[in-house]
Amino acid sequence: MIEPLPLDHGHLQKLVTADLVRPDHLLGAHPVTENGVEGVRFGVWAPNAHHVSVVGDFNGYNGFDNPMQRLDFGFWGVFVPSARHGQRYKFRVTAADGRSEDKMDPYGTFFEVRPATASIVWNQPFQWTDDAWLQARTPGLDRPVSIYEVHLPSWARRDDGWFLNYRDLAHRLGEYLQYMGYTHVELMGVMEHPFDGSWGYQVTGYYAPTSRMGSPEDFKYLVNHLHALGIGVILDWVPGHFPTDSAGLAHFDGTPLFEYADPRRGFHQDWNTYIFDYGRNEVVMFLIGSALKWLQDYHVDGLRVDAVASMLYLDFSRTEWVPNIHGGRENLEAIAFLKRLNEVVHHMAPGCMIIAEESTSFAGVTTPSPFGLGFDYKWAMGWMNDTLRYFEEDPLWRKYHHHALTFFNAYRTSENYILAISHDEVVHLKKSMVMKMPGDWYAQRAGYRAFLALMWTTPGKKLLFMGQEFAQPTEWDHDAGLPWHLADHPDHRGVMNLLRRLNGLYRTRPDWHVADTKDEGLQWLSADDVDNSVYAFLRRDPQGGAWSVVVANLTPVYRDLYPVGVPQGGAYRVLLCTDDGEYGGFGTQQPDLNARDEGWHGQTHHLRLNLAPNSVLVLTPAE
Repeated sequence: MIEPLPLDHGHLQKLVTADLVRPDHLLGAHPVTENGVEGVRFGVWAPNAHHVSVVGDFNGYNGFDNPMQRLDFGFWGVFVPSARHGQRYKFRVTAADGRSEDKMDPYGTFFEVRPATASIVWNQPFQWTDDAWLQARTPGLDRPVSIYEVHLPSWARRDDGWFLNYRDLAHRLGEYLQYMGYTHVELMGVMEHPFDGSWGYQVTGYYAPTSRMGSPEDFKYLVNHLHALGIGVILDWVPGHFPTDSAGLAHFDGTPLFEYADPRRGFHQDWNTYIFDYGRNEVVMFLIGSALKWLQDYHVDGLRVDAVASMLYLDFSRTEWVPNIHGGRENLEAIAFLKRLNEVVHHMAPGCMIIAEESTSFAGVTTPSPFGLGFDYKWAMGWMNDTLRYFEEDPLWRKYHHHALTFFNAYRTSENYILAISHDEVVHLKKSMVMKMPGDWYAQRAGYRAFLALMWTTPGKKLLFMGQEFAQPTEWDHDAGLPWHLADHPDHRGVMNLLRRLNGLYRTRPDWHVADTKDEGLQWLSADDVDNSVYAFLRRDPQGGAWSVVVANLTPVYRDLYPVGVPQGGAYRVLLCTDDGEYGGFGTQQPDLNARDEGWHGQTHHLRLNLAPNSVLVLTPAE
């Protein structure tokens, strides 16, 4: 446990000048001993408040017992000798107009279970055992990164319908991640939030894991256990907006403080939330301190920054907006914040990855700052939209959209991409992944298996939302656990078996992951067979020399002895066929896997392959 910084002029000045990247060491609730007396020191930022006091279990929520002293630069502080670990508290903030409101601690590390909103004094030790993991972790640009996106409250629940504890989840989830072969898990909704239906994207506790599933130590146990199993942990993090709940950050001192004052900049009409004021150093440090809290104190391996596009553009989803000082639409303050965030994180938490969910063509998202924003990865939203649109087409018309699947290759090396099929694609009447596919139930599963195989063999790291690994037929329901009973049915178990195989190949074959960001990582063999809707390409490891051939037949038509060029002669073996019976297919056989000397597709040799309907076939030279 770290000794808190003194609430003196020098440290407060560091915060207001953006030189204190861990403001939670200064503000919030800290059990301390002053002049031999044990108690809790409280600190808060409320520059426009007329009066602030701390109320809680220690004073019967009496606002007169523990008034806070106004300090320099708009901060307030007080030492309460009667306060102890585990007690609830709030800040009673009286605005200039005389109105008082009880507020959650912006730097609180533990909170009551919703709908209650009190902060809890908390500062417990935890025995970490993951030093070796922390020393070895890396953003992994040349390594396999296969991410399982999980909403913990609905991944699984207790028999009585309540949430599982983080410690129970550590073992259940960890065992499952190992079984499926994922390298990372991305957790939604971990930071404290008042409304279950926000999925955790409207945060009130930026420094606290939600108490729905246990204590901060319980969450640390989850991270520590997953590290012991060799699994990295990524959290969704939301620095773009926060809820309007009166107990939270909204109008914290009676005035717009954490948010922009002008609603044309400070209010999201789509989400009914407030937008952080990135022009205030205290707000910028609050957010950067939150990021470092999770990466340093909770040993989290990465953050997926939500809704970056909404931060970058002043006209995002609005008709009335205020231009920047140059008359443009870019939020220059938010851009400066994101650059500073990534610089600080990469310096203070080396080896961690910061991922942008950025849905526009903003240049340089993964270019190091100061020339770019400095993220490690960006979600490939263009790839996702194009690929889903193609697979949702009736196969009869796919030939008119053939290049939707090849267009990603035109720009895939412009950023470091993660191919993400997230929760957003399986809610709000968009259907689950398998139900997006056209045709009957067999054709839907065949199409979905082909989709997964193409996703795993396309350059870019991978992310798949929970339930889609066993072809969940219904949309995600955040109020219920996943329909795990389906995983025992052969139709669904087959898709799960395929994903296990894909993860296994992806992790062990360097040609599938080491050159994701390099042109040499993929070479098209046939990108123009529009009439047959067949695609063929090579995945390559330009350093080690390993390579494999990927052939996709994306219509429900069997293609006999289809010629595919290969760069060398000799025998080949099948690494994967999505039509195998193990995965729920017919089990199409290949009568001859010896390359013929005749050239094809610009290669020196070719194979004659039997391509099953709606299938992907992957081959490699025999040893």
